[in-house]
Amino acid sequence: MEDPSQDEIISMVSSIFEVSDFVKTEFTLEFRIEDLDFSSKFEDLARKLEGMSYACRLEQREGARYVLIQKFTAKKQRRWMKTAWTPRILFSVVVAFVMIDGYYRTSGTNSIVEIGDPLEMAAVYTLSLLGILGIHELGHIVAAKMHRLKTTWPYFIPGLPVIGIPTFGAFIQSRGLTINREILFDVAIAGPIAGLVIAVIVSIFAAYTAPVLDAETAEGFFNDSRLIEWSQGEPLLMTASLAMFGKGGEGSEVIMTPIMFAAWIGFLITFLNLLPAWQLDGGHMARTLLGQKLHRYATFGSMGILVLLDYWLMAMLILVLSARNPSAMPLDDVTPLSKNRKLAYIGIIGLAFLCAPLPADFWSFLS
Repeated sequence: MEDPSQDEIISMVSSIFEVSDFVKTEFTLEFRIEDLDFSSKFEDLARKLEGMSYACRLEQREGARYVLIQKFTAKKQRRWMKTAWTPRILFSVVVAFVMIDGYYRTSGTNSIVEIGDPLEMAAVYTLSLLGILGIHELGHIVAAKMHRLKTTWPYFIPGLPVIGIPTFGAFIQSRGLTINREILFDVAIAGPIAGLVIAVIVSIFAAYTAPVLDAETAEGFFNDSRLIEWSQGEPLLMTASLAMFGKGGEGSEVIMTPIMFAAWIGFLITFLNLLPAWQLDGGHMARTLLGQKLHRYATFGSMGILVLLDYWLMAMLILVLSARNPSAMPLDDVTPLSKNRKLAYIGIIGLAFLCAPLPADFWSFLS
């Protein structure tokens, strides 16, 4: 590895760490360090080197710790992701799709019971759904900025309005290197938590405004196919929202309004993101806690859960994507997570269960 700043880098590492051995190969500078408080020092070194187009990695072998430094080659972005117009265009398309979907769903609901002007309800539906997704991504961005990690703007993914769901969520990309497990964990957890807060608010409002039909009236609408029985599962948080207003019990039928559907999508996306699979948010969190090998098993376990819930397509998608790029790899994969973050992950498992689209016969199946 020939570079004019190589001597400067060697001097920099020696000034930060207690170096007991040094090896120079064709492409790598390798330092054996003896510091016990190496984590914060490594983070400081990584930030300095990134600005100099170098990357470092911390490894542990047979009880000894090594800092490896190589020339950093930035990953080229796809051409369509380089332009600032791409996220704006995608967002505009998603807004249009959600509006169309909301208008259609309101018109269908109005044929059963009047809930409002289709255009106005479509606007509320769009604000609700994109509010959940937007705040989710904002949570990631804020956490990333707190850790001085640069990211792209959110890329919203158009879905299938009317015949399916109008958006498949959104994602951001990091423009820097993830230094350690704690940064990876914090950025990952921030999105689902932020989005879930909005999903709960939307769910409570949806439950409050949702019309309820008595069993006899509902049966008539089922018979003429204007009302279709909901079979996609119901999250416990949505069940609790309905229970707050005395809705959802036996002998009545709650209408799935567009606003309630927005909340349901929000819970579904949160549940999927919290699964300890692949490079989903929950996958990143599981990776920081379990390590690379156990995270692979957690990914397979997540696919099994999706199959049991009859979400085969998502399970197959995770299988394909995880085969190509199984997990994120922080530069410092030696320093363990703090105790508070480990406890937080227990809470994440609980939230995933509360957001899961449980089938109607779930409790009877368990008993």
